[in-house]
Amino acid sequence: MVLIQEKLHKQGYIADRSLSVTLQLVMELEKPLLVEGPAGVGKTELAKVLASVLETKLIRLQCYEGLDTTTALYEWNYPKQMLYIRMSENDFPTDEKKAPDIFDEQFLLRRPLLDAITEDEKAPVLLIDEIDRADEAFEAFLLEVLGEFQVTIPEWGTIKAQHKPYVILTSNRTRELSDALRRRCLYEWIDYPDIEKETDILRAKLPGIEKRLAKQVASTMQRLRDLPFYKPPGVAESLDWARALSMLVNADDDELAVTDTLGCLVKDRNDWKLLTENIDILREVE
Repeated sequence: MVLIQEKLHKQGYIADRSLSVTLQLVMELEKPLLVEGPAGVGKTELAKVLASVLETKLIRLQCYEGLDTTTALYEWNYPKQMLYIRMSENDFPTDEKKAPDIFDEQFLLRRPLLDAITEDEKAPVLLIDEIDRADEAFEAFLLEVLGEFQVTIPEWGTIKAQHKPYVILTSNRTRELSDALRRRCLYEWIDYPDIEKETDILRAKLPGIEKRLAKQVASTMQRLRDLPFYKPPGVAESLDWARALSMLVNADDDELAVTDTLGCLVKDRNDWKLLTENIDILREVE
């Protein structure tokens, strides 16, 4: 478990023992991992880093409302098929078996799920991002795919994965997921880091940052997250803010650098107003 934890760390991803053990189980048990937590805490980044650690391909399916099976799995390139038929009309033989094959590989548009199942070199990391944004019908379809790691294309037959992908699903809990999906997966909750861990994250992601500044930023972020923001700043915002502060302070020694970088922290009008009302929290970072 320590080995994968160290490998993640080398990639700039600070993972605690619990997460490291869970990732090891994902690989050993060949089960999907459902990762939940607030926005901006590194759920998506986890899949990217895991693919880098395993030196394999990352395949990402971004979920959204209205996502359907054809968009996620495959569809036929109908315009190309029709063009092929028209170009071949004068050459159609009388023997039907020799007619143009419009369901050849060249006409298939592969989507992320089919890509993951048909990857033949090495097991890829399949990231199903923000599964909570997809509807329940797609979730039911996904259960079937994750259960067998195979799909059926009527014109081709059943295709089974040669190498089961390492699957990571992320959710921001905009809706409740079904119990069936949760039972299918291992589970990990990633919360906002404490001051020490966030300091380590900042120093790992921003090697040139001063330790004192990293700790001040991490401490300030802890206090900001206690405020009733509509969208509390996550680790992604911490990194943007620390990077901005390092650039502005080092370049101009500008005392206003802290209050000039509010756009790194909040992305909502009401949150902006709340932050300006509590600006003294930010001024403690110098």
